[in-house]
Formats: sequence, C-alpha cells, structure tokens
Amino acid sequence: MKLKSMTIVLAATASANALAADVINHKSPYCGCCGEWTKHMEDAGFSVEEKLHENMNPIKQKLGITPELASCHTAEINGYVFEGHIPADDIKAFLENPPKNAVGLSVPGMPMGSPGMEYGNEKDAYSVYAFNDKGQVFEYRRYEGNQ
Repeated sequence: MKLKSMTIVLAATASANALAADVINHKSPYCGCCGEWTKHMEDAGFSVEEKLHENMNPIKQKLGITPELASCHTAEINGYVFEGHIPADDIKAFLENPPKNAVGLSVPGMPMGSPGMEYGNEKDAYSVYAFNDKGQVFEYRRYEGNQ
C-alpha cells in the first residue's frame, strides 16, 4: 500500500512540474494579442516571463522558426519552441509526450478564435503543427472554425 501511495504522489508531482513549466514569451512591445496569449497560458497554470524585442526576426531564426511556421510571438518551454497562438492544452499534451524528434509546435499566422485572438464567436479553422530541426512539419491537431 505504501508503494502505491508513493507512486501516486510521485506521478502527481511530475505532472505538477510539467504544468509549472516556466515560459519565456518573446514578443513585440506593441502586440496586444501576444499579451492575451500570455494570460491564456497563465490561466492554464504556466509561469510566463515576457521578453520584449523590437525585431523578432533574429529570435525566430535562432530558434528555427521558418517563415511558413511564423506568427507574432515565440515561446520557449523546457528546451522546446512554441510559435504563435497555440492552445495551452496542446502545449501540455506535447510536453507530457513529445513526438519523436519534434522540437516544437506552431500555429502559423494569427487565426481568429485561437487563444489570444478571440473576437466574439468568430473562429477560423486552423492547425497546430509539430516540427523538427530538419524542417519537417506535420499536423499535430486540427481545429474547425465556424466561418
């Protein structure tokens, strides 16, 4: 019984540590939707530090974000890269079980209805993509819109 209890405690601790991951969110000082995504992440239990940059291109290049994957902000969590308005639940799932060789997730562009891009009930269809350091990209999750 003691072993079972300790296993449950250790599993809960590991899960809590995954959720308590520190997020560094690189963003422009002039972008409001990036700040809204930060709030979305904090509401989901993440600790977020915003780093402001006048020019995001060097950050994106350094972290391997290609123009096809680009959005407005770029986050770093536990050595992985998260580009754009990715739902926190997708990030949690990725961190708990990263796809083999994946280095991060991206929501290219700024789809209406994605976290931080809410506008009434309007929602664009969009995909969350996983990518690796060799430029390979695959669909990780798909969201249907209502437009």
